[in-house]
Amino acid sequence: MFLKAAHLFLAHLKGIKGASDHTIRNYAIDLNAFKIFLEKEWHPELMPENLPEKIGHAAPEAYQPSSKEELYPLDRVDRLVIKKFLAHLHESHQQKRTVVRKLAALRSFFRFAEGQKLIPSNPTETIETPKLDKRVPVSLGMEQVKRLFSQPDTSTLLGMRDRVIMELLYSSGLRVSELTALNRRDLDLANNMVLLQGKGQKERMVPITEGCALWLKTYLEHPERFLDVDGHSKEQDPQAIFLNRHGKRLSARSVDRNFDRYLAASGLAGKVTPHTIRHTIATHWLENGMDLKTIQALLGHSSLATTTIYTRVSPKLKKKVYDETHPRAN
Repeated sequence: MFLKAAHLFLAHLKGIKGASDHTIRNYAIDLNAFKIFLEKEWHPELMPENLPEKIGHAAPEAYQPSSKEELYPLDRVDRLVIKKFLAHLHESHQQKRTVVRKLAALRSFFRFAEGQKLIPSNPTETIETPKLDKRVPVSLGMEQVKRLFSQPDTSTLLGMRDRVIMELLYSSGLRVSELTALNRRDLDLANNMVLLQGKGQKERMVPITEGCALWLKTYLEHPERFLDVDGHSKEQDPQAIFLNRHGKRLSARSVDRNFDRYLAASGLAGKVTPHTIRHTIATHWLENGMDLKTIQALLGHSSLATTTIYTRVSPKLKKKVYDETHPRAN
C-alpha cells in the first residue's frame, strides 16, 4: 500500500541513508502532494475526514498502518498515473523546478519500492525529466554584504547569534543544513578549522577566518547563553552551536525566517537567502584568484561543473573576459 511504503521509504532514508531531518521532511512534502492527487483522482467522492492521515516525517519508523490503507494500492500506480500527476502540477502553474523536484522524489520512492519487491516495476523509469533553464546564482557586492551584516543587534545574545551565522556563512560558504548541524566538537578554533557533515554524510574540513573564529568564541562563551534572560532560555543542548530562544538547536527554517527579517530591514532589493551568502563568497573567492578546484573542495561540490557556474556570476570576471576578447581597432 502507498502509505505504508512511503513511511518505509522515509525510515530507510533516515536509518540507512543517514538523510537529514530537512531532507526527510522535503520528501514527505512531495509524497504528500502525490497522495493528495491520488485522493482526488481515485476517490473524489470522499470527504477529508474520511481520508488517511498525512505522511509523517518526524518518526517514520514508528508508523502504524491504518484501516484505510486500501485507498492507495501501490500496484495501481502506473506510468499513466505519474504522467497525469505531472500534468496536474503544470496545470496548477507549479514552477518547472518544483515539478522536477517532485518527480525526482517519486523516482527515488518507486526505485525503493521496486527494490523491496513491493511493486513489479518502477513506473517512473521511462518518464522524461523536464529540462531546466540554467539559473545563474545571485551574488552580493561587498557593500551589500556589510549592510546586511550590520542589521543584527549584537548587544543581545540572539542578535549576536545571527551575526555569527552570517560571518560563518561568508567565511566558509556553508550550507544552512551544515551550519545548523554543527556541534562544539566540530570546531577547532585554535587552528581556525570546522568539520562539516555535507550532503550524503560526506565530511570535510574547511578553514574559517580569524574574525569569524573570534565571533564564534565570543558567542559560545557569552554569559547570557547560560541564563534565562532577555527573552530567551538558557542552553538546553550543550552540544549544539546555534540555539533558538528556547535554548535548543536552531532549525534551518528559523535561519531562513531571520534572513527575511534582516533583508527587509536592510532595504536591499531582491531575494537574499542564506544560500545567497554561499554564492557570494564563492564568487568573491573566484574574483580574488582562487582556483575552481579549491572552491569545489571548500563548498563540498561533487562535480566541478557545479562550481564552474560562478564564472558566469561575477561582473568583474565578465568584464575581464570582455576586455580580453573584444576586437580593438589598432
